Amino acid sequence: MGPENGTPRDDYPVRVRDLLRQRAVWVLPLVLASVVVASMTALYLASAVNPLAHVRDLPVEVVNSDRGATLGTEHLDIGRRIETGLRASPAVSGRLRLEPVTRSEAERAMNRGRAYATVVIPPDFTASLLTQAGLPPAGSSAAGPPSAGTAGAGAIQLLTNPRAGTLGVSLATGILQPAVAAASRTVSGQLTAVAGAGPHDAATKAFLANPVTVTTSQFHPPPASSALGLSAFYLALLTLMCGFLAGTILHSTVDAALGYGTSEVGPRWTQLQPKAISRWRTLLIKWAMAAVLTAVVTGLMLAVAAGAVGMDAPHPLLLWLYAWLCAASVAAGTIVLFAVLGTPGQLAAILLFVYAGLASAGGTVPVEALPGFFRLLSEAEPLRQILAGDRAILYFGAQADAGLTRGVVAAAIGLLCWLAVGTLVVRWYDRRALHRLTPELLAYVDRAVQDYRAQGRAE
Repeated sequence: MGPENGTPRDDYPVRVRDLLRQRAVWVLPLVLASVVVASMTALYLASAVNPLAHVRDLPVEVVNSDRGATLGTEHLDIGRRIETGLRASPAVSGRLRLEPVTRSEAERAMNRGRAYATVVIPPDFTASLLTQAGLPPAGSSAAGPPSAGTAGAGAIQLLTNPRAGTLGVSLATGILQPAVAAASRTVSGQLTAVAGAGPHDAATKAFLANPVTVTTSQFHPPPASSALGLSAFYLALLTLMCGFLAGTILHSTVDAALGYGTSEVGPRWTQLQPKAISRWRTLLIKWAMAAVLTAVVTGLMLAVAAGAVGMDAPHPLLLWLYAWLCAASVAAGTIVLFAVLGTPGQLAAILLFVYAGLASAGGTVPVEALPGFFRLLSEAEPLRQILAGDRAILYFGAQADAGLTRGVVAAAIGLLCWLAVGTLVVRWYDRRALHRLTPELLAYVDRAVQDYRAQGRAE
């Protein structure tokens, strides 16, 4: 109680309204929050808001096995005409990278995640079209036009590869199907001209109106427990978060243990006496602990994902070693950003690793459908490289050339680069005597602590 009027004594004289009236209290959080939110919104939405407008070089294989057919004295090859028409169409060739290959080459490419779809024109394509139109080619044993329901007549097969990315498949099919429909109208005019205006039954007339059709099927669909082909992206994002969180947690906990940060749990606030340690040794401690912590958390992540949740996870040991390497690389980078930038390093790490990574990884929107800036960014962003390796392990039998080599090399290079940057900058700080706390201040704090403890013992 107060000594004079009996009112409770206020040990905390700072008033809320007095603090809120200070401009400096508002400026920094408003500026930082505005910059970070605007940046992450621009990064995340600019890459995904209109992927169709940015599609370039989306890889699609073309297997044209059509042998053609002879009608009278003329040899027709409608399959070749359709392939040429697709290549000549700006709506197709300006967006898709059509590669003419054999069937085995197409399967090899899709089994390595290098193509989103394959257009297959069968060997008897031209012959079946002529027969269905009532124009059996030379050498055909058909006595007349087959029924309208003849299987495979005029059918082009579109094999999709959802293991390479579901949105990439949707973009490829969305571009190819209208193009084939346009080709069907062209073929319709050609067949109608050849067939003449003579009497045709209803089935033949219906066929001539739309002779070319597309049948779509999946080529080796993703495993049942793979989130429809998205489990690799989810796992890559979790791996990146393992590294980011490990770096963030270690920065705060190690600093608290060394006396350069506070520890607050519930109502308990703790500040240890700062220890005389260089920035370089502090960084080494955090890096060493990050190597251990990322091994533990990535193992726990996979145990929950594959064991508790039931995600399909072949090659579990390889998957863990790869996740550990990638998470350790991200953790090392996060710790370096803290060491170089201080507290703003956390915001820099969020933008660099998380939001820039989400925008350019190709996990949802394929890299070939990203704006130019994000395509360039994806070459260095760790999330894309993590995703490449995860897809190779989860969907493509851990083949090195399916993305695993790319992921391992990129993660190793990233780790070495962060170690080099951290070493150069932090040791330069130490050489320039840019201490976190100067030796004089550390000595003053040490004397103050000793005096406080002596006073406590005396009382």
